[in-house]
Amino acid sequence: MIPGHGALSNPAGRFERRSTEAVDDGWFHEAATNGPPLTVTAEHARALITTNDSPDIPFEQSINPYRGCSHACVYCYARPSHAYLGLSAGLDFETKLFYKADAAELLQRELARPGYRCTPITLGANTDPYQPIERQLRVTRAILEVLAACRHPVTIITKSALVLRELDLLSVLAKDHLVQVGISITTLDTELKRRMEPQTASPPARLRTVRELTAAGIPAGVLVAPVIPALTDHEIERILEAAAAAGAQWAGYVLLRLPHELRTLFSEWLEAHYPDRAAHVLSLIRQMRNGRENDPRFGSRMRGEGPFADMLRVRFHAACRRTGLNTGRNAPLEVGHFRRPGGSAQLVLNF
Repeated sequence: MIPGHGALSNPAGRFERRSTEAVDDGWFHEAATNGPPLTVTAEHARALITTNDSPDIPFEQSINPYRGCSHACVYCYARPSHAYLGLSAGLDFETKLFYKADAAELLQRELARPGYRCTPITLGANTDPYQPIERQLRVTRAILEVLAACRHPVTIITKSALVLRELDLLSVLAKDHLVQVGISITTLDTELKRRMEPQTASPPARLRTVRELTAAGIPAGVLVAPVIPALTDHEIERILEAAAAAGAQWAGYVLLRLPHELRTLFSEWLEAHYPDRAAHVLSLIRQMRNGRENDPRFGSRMRGEGPFADMLRVRFHAACRRTGLNTGRNAPLEVGHFRRPGGSAQLVLNF
């Protein structure tokens, strides 16, 4: 186990023809214990906004300021995306990071296109936009500045209290119903958090973030994500109660997903940290995933199927009703205020 890291290994990506195997010969023990060094590389992308038409994702557009994430959450479904860079979903994902160096300029160009149709943009759909390097690089901040200037609606998903740095921008956007923030809370157990998502903010810090956002008039909610059977599912009610007490207005949940290389990485982590229940956790996952560790089908990939998945759904909705979450009308973010960079407001056509 490497302090500060979630992954325990660095397996070859699924597109690699060659693989390597680590062998401990007694040399360089200190380097192995400390883990690989962090590298941050500028990436000059050709486009910034990603679109999707997935029926079980509640947004059409997203922006990911970073590739890789030093939060090091062992369960992160974005890990396998590092294979497209010829890198590992393991330690490489946590230590070989890439940032969109010209994000603000790219975004301005894309929003200025005559055919651009304004729909809310989500920041943090893949990797966290407020992981530690954002403190210095400020890529997410630059993106938000463009969106604020253009009066463009945006949803932010993060595990970090660093989002509070943006209260000046978020408060202005909130006045016209142009922003909402979702804080992901997987567990309230600080020891489990340290093992599972070692570089993220503590559970109390995340609840404090929800409290400060709502106090500033910024709509905020909580994502219980991912729910891990026999490891975190018993905390659903406690998390929702704490979120409601902190002022959260809404809540959602997502069942653990284990695509591609993540199946091996998560199983390895379970065996190392929770050997007494590893087999039980994986068995429950298979029960909810049609007999496999992962089920990519639309409609079931986010919630699962079967008796245990049904029980999670019933518990979640019952807890939301009891705590007052998701009971108010959650109106969609405004799109009518949008104005193109350097131009006039977008015309809104009503049919």
